[in-house]
Parts: sequence; structure tokens; C-alpha cells
Amino acid sequence: MPGVSSLMCPATLVVARHGDAEYVEDFFSDEGGTLTREGRAQAEVLAEQLRDRRVAHVWCSDAARAVQTAEIVANRLGVGVTTRKSLREVDVGDLDGQPFSVAAVSAVTDRWYDGDLDAAFPGGEGGSDVLARYADALAEIADVHRGETVLVVAHQTACCLALPSLAANLAPAFADRHPLGNGESAELVVDGEAWTLTRWGSSTPPA
Repeated sequence: MPGVSSLMCPATLVVARHGDAEYVEDFFSDEGGTLTREGRAQAEVLAEQLRDRRVAHVWCSDAARAVQTAEIVANRLGVGVTTRKSLREVDVGDLDGQPFSVAAVSAVTDRWYDGDLDAAFPGGEGGSDVLARYADALAEIADVHRGETVLVVAHQTACCLALPSLAANLAPAFADRHPLGNGESAELVVDGEAWTLTRWGSSTPPA
């Protein structure tokens, strides 16, 4: 895995989906969104779940909905926040500016979950691009926090593809069928070259 040292203790990455958000625009765009009251409550619940985990730091996408989630949790836990553009949601390319459509997204992502990572949004990212981007970002975080637990606040579609693909002990198709809800998280242990998902939402991944 790129950038990961095998000479140190495992890092535990709690990777959470941002809280529920509302948007001004009803079309595809890079608008960051704003947490709703429910989304802020979800961030508070996430913070409470992590209260006894000795979280060392919070990392997040630079999208506003992710930053707001991260800051609520970090404030409760008394730790700092670092943003990374590389933790953004999937780039849908030429869909930007068009009316939002789940079907338009699924037309590409369903192929990813079937194993075709070369499928891509015209003018945007393919599955292999998303996977490489998240691999680099999470490897960087793991190397900084060997022997520690950190929170990473990111996005649904990117996480459902990248986390199982990197860990290799959970199929992306499972993650697609059991998507993380707003404020829910998965747990990834990075130990040298071994990446293992030990939890997906409230479930233990099947062996």
C-alpha cells in the first residue's frame, strides 16, 4: 500500500460518513452543504461513541458538511482537525450542473461494485481513480498515527468503494448493499501492508 511503513504499530482509522446536510442547489455540484439539526445531532452521537477511544486527531474532507461534522466531534474530544481535499466525494465530471439523479450515479457505481473499476464518469473519476486517491490519503494518515486511533470524516460513495477494496476482507458489493448512514462509521486497522476492516456500521464484517 503506498506510503505505509511496516516498521511501526498498527493505526486504527475510524472512518465516518458526515452528518445529514442540506443544500442550496438541487443539481450536481461541488457545494459543500450545511449540516441540518439532525446532522449536528448525529455528529454529537459520533463524538459520544468515541469518547473513551482516546482519539488522537480528526481528519476530514474539505467539503463543508464533512468539516462541520469533524469540528463538532473534535470539539467534544478536545483534539485538532486537519482537512484533505483527497478525502472528497467522487468527482462526477460532466454531470456537474445537471439535475441530481441517483440513477445517473448508479449507472457508473454499479459497475464498480461489480468489479469494473475502469468505468468512469465522463470528464470525472473512474473507480480506480477513487481507490488510488483514498489509498494515498489513508496511508498518509495511518503513517502519521501509528499506534493511535483517529477519526476520518468522509463521504458515502467513495468510502463504500475504497474501504472494502483496500481492506480486501469485505467486498464492495456488501458495502453497497449496506451503505453507511449519516454519522455512521467503519473501522479500518492498518498494520504494515495489512489493511483490515474490523467493523462496518454496527456489524462485524463477514469472514
